[in-house]
Amino acid sequence: MTDDRRSGTKPTADHKLLMGAPYADPSFLETDAWRALRITGEFIEGFDALAELGPAVSIFGSARTPADDPDYASARDLAAKLAVHGFTIITGGGPGIMEAANRGAHEAGGVSVGLGIELPHEQGINAYCDLSVAFHYFFVRKTMFVKYAQSFVIFPGGFGTMDELFESLTLVQTGKIEHFPIVLFGTDYWRGLLEWLRGPMSREHNIEPADVQLLRLTDDADEAVAWIVEAFETDVLEARRTRSDRAARAESRALSREVHELQAELDTRSG
Repeated sequence: MTDDRRSGTKPTADHKLLMGAPYADPSFLETDAWRALRITGEFIEGFDALAELGPAVSIFGSARTPADDPDYASARDLAAKLAVHGFTIITGGGPGIMEAANRGAHEAGGVSVGLGIELPHEQGINAYCDLSVAFHYFFVRKTMFVKYAQSFVIFPGGFGTMDELFESLTLVQTGKIEHFPIVLFGTDYWRGLLEWLRGPMSREHNIEPADVQLLRLTDDADEAVAWIVEAFETDVLEARRTRSDRAARAESRALSREVHELQAELDTRSG
């Protein structure tokens, strides 16, 4: 067989893939093309892992909340109550509020999901996740939080929690996703933010006053659960009505076509 290198002919793609170097060269792992493939792979892995979850609630909050903090207890309690109602609980899979929510769902016999992220200070997935998926990219991970949730509950947290809050709020405000409940848990913690939204941000017309109503504030797990269950049941009923209306319209159109066809046939015979 002629050696392409000696003959001067251009090496084939297969040759470059299989024989291009006598040793492994990992430099391609740092190229944008490879990153694009990895991003695509992360989306596929996430979609594949989470597609059959059913109704779910994403719970956000600080990774720094200790187990003896009242917010930890509240997140654990809320997740357990949502799990009893059949909701899967999705968190970032880390410690703090995330662990509390996963723990509550797991202990109540529900499905507990952790979506981990690669960080310089690696935290790992907490022990209460029944299903976990690890991501390199925040934006892929945030897509999974949003795509599979029927509601969002935000406990006190830092920059990451704020990022997740405003990502969810923007998507609801702009109609990119349904108007699911966005629940802020912890009135003392969130009151100042709401006052600022109703004040400078609204007064300067950067949002509509009604946009603030997309957020619900509570300290009561039962109240939050009631909001979420009611919204989900309303959404299901509306979807059923929509399907029923579509079926009725399709049946009406089919009947109308049959009538027109019969009339045309009668006209032909009488003529």
